[in-house]
Amino acid sequence: MQVNEILKVKGNTLFTASPDALLSEGVITMAENDIGSLVVMSQGRLVGMLTFREVLKVLARRQTEHRAGPTPPVAEIYIRDVMRPDPSVVSPEMDVNDLRRVMVETRQRYLPVMDGDVLLGVISFHDVARAVLDEQSFENKMLKAYIRDWPAEG
Repeated sequence: MQVNEILKVKGNTLFTASPDALLSEGVITMAENDIGSLVVMSQGRLVGMLTFREVLKVLARRQTEHRAGPTPPVAEIYIRDVMRPDPSVVSPEMDVNDLRRVMVETRQRYLPVMDGDVLLGVISFHDVARAVLDEQSFENKMLKAYIRDWPAEG
């Protein structure tokens, strides 16, 4: 199975943000759409990823800093200050096993899928798990049907 097959099933809805947007705007978009990441785009180019991991890190850092003294409000944080710049990207032709390896090695749960300079979508760890489960379920059904129709020896 290839990445482009997962994208076909998943659909092509993309949620993006500008690096100059406030982090609070990004968090609201993620919460309203029940998604774990935003692709950060600037002048039509991928410049980063914002995931719930970066949000949690900045909140934890702010809480620690707040204990040491006054800090600016979280509402004044920009996406560019917390996003993951230059995230790993994958191609639509990549095999799912290679994709899983990249996700584990880079510790990225969300990977942009790029065809050259064109952003095709984002693949999440959840998307991969669902695709593998669906593929295994289909194969299991086919094997059961094959065994059920096994010709009798005569």
